[in-house]
Amino acid sequence: MNETSLTEADCLLPPWRVSARVRALVTTRAGGVSLPPYGRWASGREVKGGLNLGLHTGDDPAHVEENRARLLALAGVRAAWLEQVHGDAIVRAEDALRDGPPVRADASVTAQPGVACVVMVADCLPVLLCDGEGRAVGAAHAGWRGLVAGIVEKTAQRVADLAQDEASALHAYLGPAIGPQAFEVGDDVRDAFLSAAAATERDATARAFVARADAPGKYRADLYALARLRLARLGVTRVTGGDACTVAQRERFFSYRRERVTGRMAAMIWLTD
Repeated sequence: MNETSLTEADCLLPPWRVSARVRALVTTRAGGVSLPPYGRWASGREVKGGLNLGLHTGDDPAHVEENRARLLALAGVRAAWLEQVHGDAIVRAEDALRDGPPVRADASVTAQPGVACVVMVADCLPVLLCDGEGRAVGAAHAGWRGLVAGIVEKTAQRVADLAQDEASALHAYLGPAIGPQAFEVGDDVRDAFLSAAAATERDATARAFVARADAPGKYRADLYALARLRLARLGVTRVTGGDACTVAQRERFFSYRRERVTGRMAAMIWLTD
C-alpha cells in the first residue's frame, strides 16, 4: 500500500462560519491507494493513488477499505455509510452504525458527537447542513430524483428539529456535482421539477433548465440552482459552494457520467465534543 496518508489538503472544506464543533469535508480523487480507472490525476494523466470510497464500483475491495480507513483516521469518527437509492428516506446516523448491509437511505442526521453523516457521489449533489451553534448536522445525497422528492428540504428540517431551532437558521454547503454546462436532461426531468414546484417557484425552476437549440426536448439543468430553490422553501439562505463541476474537472473529481467505470467521493459532516 502507498504509505502517504490522506490530509485535509486533499479535500474540500466548506467555507462557512459556524461553531468549531462542526467539522465537514468532501473528498477528491487524491489521497488513497486505488489504481486506474479509480486513480488520482498527476502530470496530465491518471495514476495510482486514488481515493475511491465506493465498494460497488468494481475496484479492489482491499483498496476501498484502505481508502475508507484513511478517511476515518483523518476525521477521527465513525461513519454512517448508507446504501443510496435516489429516494427521500432519512435516518439517524447513529442508527446506521450497525453490522451487516448498510441502511437504505439518501440522507442522515445526528446530534451525537463522533458520528459522521456521509453520502457518496460521483456527479449527484451532496448537501451538508448544520446549525450555526453546532447542535445538529446532516448530509443529503441529491440527484435529480432526490431533489424532486424533497430530500434536501426534508433533511434540513430534520436537522433544524434536532437543533431545536428554525430551519432558516441553518447553514448549507453544496458540494461538487455535475455542473449546469454538463448535465443534459429531457422533458421528463424538466416536467417533474415544474410539477413539483410551488407557484412562486415555477419561473425560477424553469430558468434552471436551458433549452438546447440543436436538440429539441433536451436541456442543460442546474442542480445547484434547483437545490437552492428547495432550501429557500425553508428560509435557508446561508448557502455556500455550488461552483464546481465533477464532469469538467477531471483532475480533481470522479464522474460517473464522464467515465462510467469510476470511483466515488464522500461528503461528510460531524460534531465534536
